[in-house]
Amino acid sequence: MQARRFGHTGHLSTVAIFGAAAFWQVTQAQADATMQLVIDHGINHIDVAPSYGLAEERLGPWLARERNRFFVGCKTMERSQAGAAAELQRSLQRLRLDHVDLYQIHAITSMVELDEATRTGGALDAIRAAQEAGLTKYIGITGHGADSPAIFLEALRRFDFDSVLFPLNFVQVADPRYRENTDELLRQCQARDVGVMIIKAITKGPWGGRPQTHTTWYEPFDRMEDIQRAVNFALSFPVTGLCTAGDTTVLPLMLKACQNFTPQSAAEREALIHMAGQYEPLFAVEPASQ
Repeated sequence: MQARRFGHTGHLSTVAIFGAAAFWQVTQAQADATMQLVIDHGINHIDVAPSYGLAEERLGPWLARERNRFFVGCKTMERSQAGAAAELQRSLQRLRLDHVDLYQIHAITSMVELDEATRTGGALDAIRAAQEAGLTKYIGITGHGADSPAIFLEALRRFDFDSVLFPLNFVQVADPRYRENTDELLRQCQARDVGVMIIKAITKGPWGGRPQTHTTWYEPFDRMEDIQRAVNFALSFPVTGLCTAGDTTVLPLMLKACQNFTPQSAAEREALIHMAGQYEPLFAVEPASQ
Protein backbone atom coordinates (compact mmCIF):
# COMPACT_ATOMS: atom_id res chain seq x y z
CA MET A 1 0.00 0.00 0.00
CA GLN A 2 1.19 3.50 -0.80
CA ALA A 3 2.70 5.51 2.04
CA ARG A 4 2.94 9.28 2.27
CA ARG A 5 5.00 11.58 4.44
CA PHE A 6 3.00 12.78 7.45
CA GLY A 7 4.09 16.39 7.30
CA HIS A 8 7.17 17.44 9.22
CA THR A 9 6.90 14.45 11.55
CA GLY A 10 8.70 12.63 8.75
CA HIS A 11 6.69 9.46 9.35
CA LEU A 12 5.70 7.61 6.20
CA SER A 13 2.07 6.74 6.95
CA THR A 14 0.09 4.28 4.90
CA VAL A 15 -2.71 6.05 3.03
CA ALA A 16 -5.14 3.90 5.00
CA ILE A 17 -4.97 4.94 8.66
CA PHE A 18 -6.81 2.54 10.93
CA GLY A 19 -9.75 4.32 12.54
CA ALA A 20 -10.16 2.54 15.88
CA ALA A 21 -13.68 3.91 16.22
CA ALA A 22 -14.52 0.55 14.61
CA PHE A 23 -13.86 -0.95 18.07
CA TRP A 24 -16.66 1.06 19.68
CA GLN A 25 -18.42 -2.04 21.00
CA VAL A 26 -16.71 -5.24 19.90
CA THR A 27 -15.35 -8.27 21.71
CA GLN A 28 -11.62 -8.77 22.09
CA ALA A 29 -11.89 -11.68 19.64
CA GLN A 30 -13.48 -9.41 17.03
CA ALA A 31 -10.82 -6.78 17.65
CA ASP A 32 -8.08 -9.41 17.34
CA ALA A 33 -9.37 -10.54 13.95
CA THR A 34 -9.58 -6.95 12.75
CA MET A 35 -6.08 -6.11 13.97
CA GLN A 36 -4.69 -9.11 12.13
CA LEU A 37 -6.38 -7.80 8.99
CA VAL A 38 -4.85 -4.38 9.59
CA ILE A 39 -1.39 -5.91 10.00
CA ASP A 40 -1.83 -8.14 6.95
CA HIS A 41 -2.48 -5.00 4.89
CA GLY A 42 0.66 -3.33 6.25
CA ILE A 43 -1.17 -0.47 8.00
CA ASN A 44 1.28 1.44 10.17
CA HIS A 45 -0.79 4.31 11.62
CA ILE A 46 -3.65 4.11 14.15
CA ASP A 47 -6.15 6.80 15.14
CA VAL A 48 -7.89 6.28 18.50
CA ALA A 49 -9.67 8.28 21.19
CA PRO A 50 -11.13 7.63 24.66
CA SER A 51 -14.53 8.65 23.27
CA TYR A 52 -14.47 5.60 20.94
CA GLY A 53 -16.14 3.21 23.33
CA LEU A 54 -13.98 0.14 23.99
CA ALA A 55 -11.32 1.05 21.43
CA GLU A 56 -8.46 1.85 23.79
CA GLU A 57 -9.02 -1.31 25.84
CA ARG A 58 -9.21 -3.49 22.74
CA LEU A 59 -6.05 -1.97 21.25
CA GLY A 60 -4.06 -2.24 24.48
CA PRO A 61 -2.97 -5.90 24.15
CA TRP A 62 -1.84 -5.30 20.57
CA LEU A 63 0.08 -2.13 21.27
CA ALA A 64 1.78 -3.76 24.26
CA ARG A 65 3.44 -6.26 21.90
CA GLU A 66 3.37 -4.43 18.53
CA ARG A 67 4.36 -0.90 19.58
CA ASN A 68 7.12 -0.52 17.01
CA ARG A 69 4.77 -1.40 14.15
CA PHE A 70 2.45 1.58 14.57
CA PHE A 71 2.43 5.35 14.69
CA VAL A 72 -0.24 5.96 17.36
CA GLY A 73 -2.41 9.07 17.47
CA CYS A 74 -4.77 9.68 20.38
CA LYS A 75 -7.10 12.56 21.30
CA THR A 76 -8.81 14.48 24.05
CA MET A 77 -12.19 16.20 24.09
CA GLU A 78 -11.25 17.95 27.33
CA ARG A 79 -10.82 21.69 26.91
CA SER A 80 -9.05 22.52 30.18
CA GLN A 81 -5.39 21.93 30.97
CA ALA A 82 -6.16 19.75 34.00
CA GLY A 83 -8.81 17.75 32.18
CA ALA A 84 -6.63 17.05 29.14
CA ALA A 85 -3.62 16.08 31.28
CA ALA A 86 -5.71 13.61 33.28
CA GLU A 87 -7.32 12.13 30.17
CA LEU A 88 -3.95 11.52 28.54
CA GLN A 89 -2.83 9.52 31.58
CA ARG A 90 -5.97 7.38 31.43
CA SER A 91 -5.48 6.77 27.70
CA LEU A 92 -1.87 5.72 28.18
CA GLN A 93 -2.92 3.21 30.82
CA ARG A 94 -5.64 1.69 28.65
CA LEU A 95 -3.41 1.62 25.56
CA ARG A 96 -0.56 0.11 27.62
CA LEU A 97 1.87 2.73 26.35
CA ASP A 98 4.36 5.08 27.96
CA HIS A 99 3.80 7.66 25.20
CA VAL A 100 1.82 8.28 22.03
CA ASP A 101 3.26 9.64 18.82
CA LEU A 102 0.53 12.24 18.33
CA TYR A 103 -1.90 13.79 20.81
CA GLN A 104 -4.72 15.90 19.41
CA ILE A 105 -7.29 18.39 20.58
CA HIS A 106 -10.39 16.50 19.48
CA ALA A 107 -13.66 17.57 17.86
CA ILE A 108 -13.22 21.34 17.69
CA THR A 109 -16.42 22.48 15.97
CA SER A 110 -16.56 26.22 16.71
CA MET A 111 -14.34 29.22 17.30
CA VAL A 112 -15.59 29.23 20.90
CA GLU A 113 -14.21 25.73 21.42
CA LEU A 114 -10.96 26.72 19.76
CA ASP A 115 -10.70 29.66 22.16
CA GLU A 116 -11.33 27.38 25.15
CA ALA A 117 -8.71 24.84 24.09
CA THR A 118 -5.99 27.33 23.12
CA ARG A 119 -6.38 29.86 25.94
CA THR A 120 -3.94 29.98 28.85
CA GLY A 121 -4.88 27.03 31.05
CA GLY A 122 -6.54 25.24 28.12
CA ALA A 123 -5.99 21.77 26.67
CA LEU A 124 -3.17 22.98 24.41
CA ASP A 125 -1.11 23.90 27.46
CA ALA A 126 -1.50 20.34 28.78
CA ILE A 127 -0.43 18.84 25.46
CA ARG A 128 2.59 21.11 25.19
CA ALA A 129 3.61 20.07 28.71
CA ALA A 130 3.08 16.43 27.74
CA GLN A 131 5.35 16.93 24.75
CA GLU A 132 8.06 18.38 26.97
CA ALA A 133 7.67 15.39 29.30
CA GLY A 134 8.00 12.89 26.45
CA LEU A 135 4.39 11.68 26.63
CA THR A 136 3.72 12.71 23.04
CA LYS A 137 6.01 13.57 20.16
CA TYR A 138 3.61 15.69 18.13
CA ILE A 139 0.52 17.87 18.57
CA GLY A 140 -2.55 17.93 16.34
CA ILE A 141 -6.11 19.16 16.11
CA THR A 142 -9.27 17.48 14.79
CA GLY A 143 -12.78 18.57 13.83
CA HIS A 144 -15.91 17.06 12.40
CA GLY A 145 -18.23 19.84 11.28
CA ALA A 146 -18.85 22.08 8.31
CA ASP A 147 -16.69 24.83 9.80
CA SER A 148 -13.62 22.64 10.38
CA PRO A 149 -11.47 23.93 7.49
CA ALA A 150 -12.16 27.57 8.40
CA ILE A 151 -11.51 26.92 12.10
CA PHE A 152 -8.25 25.14 11.37
CA LEU A 153 -6.99 28.04 9.29
CA GLU A 154 -7.35 30.12 12.44
CA ALA A 155 -5.84 27.35 14.58
CA LEU A 156 -2.71 27.32 12.40
CA ARG A 157 -2.37 31.05 12.89
CA ARG A 158 -2.34 30.50 16.65
CA PHE A 159 -0.05 27.48 16.93
CA ASP A 160 2.27 25.39 14.80
CA PHE A 161 0.20 22.19 14.86
CA ASP A 162 1.90 19.11 13.43
CA SER A 163 -1.33 17.72 11.97
CA VAL A 164 -4.97 18.42 11.21
CA LEU A 165 -7.85 15.99 10.73
CA PHE A 166 -11.11 16.96 9.02
CA PRO A 167 -13.85 15.63 6.69
CA LEU A 168 -13.36 15.50 2.94
CA ASN A 169 -15.67 13.79 0.46
CA PHE A 170 -17.15 14.76 -2.88
CA VAL A 171 -20.60 15.42 -1.41
CA GLN A 172 -19.29 17.86 1.19
CA VAL A 173 -16.86 19.54 -1.20
CA ALA A 174 -19.74 20.33 -3.55
CA ASP A 175 -20.64 23.20 -1.21
CA PRO A 176 -18.72 26.24 -2.54
CA ARG A 177 -17.77 27.69 0.86
CA TYR A 178 -16.61 24.34 2.22
CA ARG A 179 -14.57 23.80 -0.93
CA GLU A 180 -12.99 27.24 -0.75
CA ASN A 181 -11.93 26.80 2.87
CA THR A 182 -10.72 23.24 2.22
CA ASP A 183 -8.57 24.34 -0.70
CA GLU A 184 -7.05 27.13 1.36
CA LEU A 185 -6.43 24.85 4.34
CA LEU A 186 -4.68 22.30 2.15
CA ARG A 187 -2.53 25.06 0.64
CA GLN A 188 -1.55 26.27 4.10
CA CYS A 189 -0.77 22.73 5.27
CA GLN A 190 1.47 22.17 2.26
CA ALA A 191 3.26 25.47 2.87
CA ARG A 192 3.75 24.67 6.57
CA ASP A 193 4.45 20.96 6.00
CA VAL A 194 1.54 19.93 8.24
CA GLY A 195 0.27 16.34 8.14
CA VAL A 196 -3.33 15.98 6.91
CA MET A 197 -5.68 13.15 7.87
CA ILE A 198 -9.10 12.83 6.27
CA ILE A 199 -12.26 11.45 7.85
CA LYS A 200 -15.70 10.71 6.37
CA ALA A 201 -14.15 9.96 2.97
CA ILE A 202 -16.79 7.36 2.09
CA THR A 203 -19.77 9.18 3.59
CA LYS A 204 -22.98 8.87 1.60
CA GLY A 205 -24.99 11.10 3.94
CA PRO A 206 -26.86 11.21 7.27
CA TRP A 207 -28.99 8.18 8.12
CA GLY A 208 -32.16 10.23 8.30
CA GLY A 209 -35.09 7.85 8.74
CA ARG A 210 -33.37 4.88 7.08
CA PRO A 211 -32.49 1.77 9.12
CA GLN A 212 -28.94 1.97 10.44
CA THR A 213 -27.16 -0.98 8.83
CA HIS A 214 -23.62 -0.06 9.91
CA THR A 215 -22.02 1.09 13.16
CA THR A 216 -20.95 4.41 11.65
CA TRP A 217 -23.06 7.39 12.80
CA TYR A 218 -23.39 8.41 9.15
CA GLU A 219 -24.45 6.24 6.22
CA PRO A 220 -21.34 5.05 4.35
CA PHE A 221 -21.04 3.89 0.80
CA ASP A 222 -20.84 0.11 1.05
CA ARG A 223 -20.48 -1.07 -2.54
CA MET A 224 -16.90 -1.60 -3.72
CA GLU A 225 -17.36 0.54 -6.82
CA ASP A 226 -18.68 3.50 -4.81
CA ILE A 227 -16.04 3.14 -2.10
CA GLN A 228 -13.25 3.02 -4.67
CA ARG A 229 -14.55 6.16 -6.35
CA ALA A 230 -14.79 8.02 -3.01
CA VAL A 231 -11.34 6.88 -1.88
CA ASN A 232 -9.80 7.87 -5.22
CA PHE A 233 -11.41 11.30 -4.86
CA ALA A 234 -10.10 12.00 -1.34
CA LEU A 235 -6.60 10.62 -1.93
CA SER A 236 -6.26 12.72 -5.10
CA PHE A 237 -5.92 15.77 -2.85
CA PRO A 238 -2.60 16.63 -1.13
CA VAL A 239 -3.36 14.68 2.06
CA THR A 240 -1.42 12.07 4.01
CA GLY A 241 -4.15 9.48 4.36
CA LEU A 242 -7.71 8.49 5.20
CA CYS A 243 -8.94 7.27 8.57
CA THR A 244 -10.90 4.12 7.85
CA ALA A 245 -14.62 4.09 8.63
CA GLY A 246 -15.76 3.01 12.09
CA ASP A 247 -17.32 -0.26 10.96
CA THR A 248 -15.52 -3.61 10.83
CA THR A 249 -17.63 -4.86 7.91
CA VAL A 250 -16.79 -1.89 5.67
CA LEU A 251 -13.12 -1.91 6.70
CA PRO A 252 -11.94 -4.67 4.30
CA LEU A 253 -13.51 -2.85 1.35
CA MET A 254 -11.91 0.45 2.32
CA LEU A 255 -8.50 -1.21 2.77
CA LYS A 256 -8.85 -2.76 -0.68
CA ALA A 257 -9.79 0.60 -2.16
CA CYS A 258 -6.74 2.24 -0.60
CA GLN A 259 -4.54 -0.54 -1.97
CA ASN A 260 -6.03 -0.02 -5.43
CA PHE A 261 -5.97 3.79 -5.31
CA THR A 262 -5.80 5.42 -8.72
CA PRO A 263 -5.39 9.22 -8.86
CA GLN A 264 -8.30 11.11 -10.36
CA SER A 265 -7.78 13.92 -12.83
CA ALA A 266 -9.19 17.36 -12.10
CA ALA A 267 -11.93 16.66 -14.65
CA GLU A 268 -12.86 13.40 -12.92
CA ARG A 269 -13.06 15.12 -9.54
CA GLU A 270 -15.25 17.86 -11.01
CA ALA A 271 -17.57 15.25 -12.51
CA LEU A 272 -18.02 13.64 -9.08
CA ILE A 273 -18.69 16.98 -7.44
CA HIS A 274 -21.25 17.73 -10.16
CA MET A 275 -23.22 14.56 -9.31
CA ALA A 276 -23.14 15.21 -5.55
CA GLY A 277 -26.58 16.82 -5.67
CA GLN A 278 -28.22 13.40 -5.51
CA TYR A 279 -26.86 13.00 -1.97
CA GLU A 280 -27.32 14.98 1.24
CA PRO A 281 -24.13 16.39 2.82
CA LEU A 282 -23.46 15.11 6.33
CA PHE A 283 -22.71 18.62 7.57
CA ALA A 284 -24.88 21.56 6.64
CA VAL A 285 -22.67 24.52 5.81
CA GLU A 286 -23.68 27.67 7.68
CA PRO A 287 -21.90 30.96 8.41
CA ALA A 288 -18.77 30.26 10.44
CA SER A 289 -19.25 30.32 14.21
CA GLN A 290 -17.77 33.26 16.03
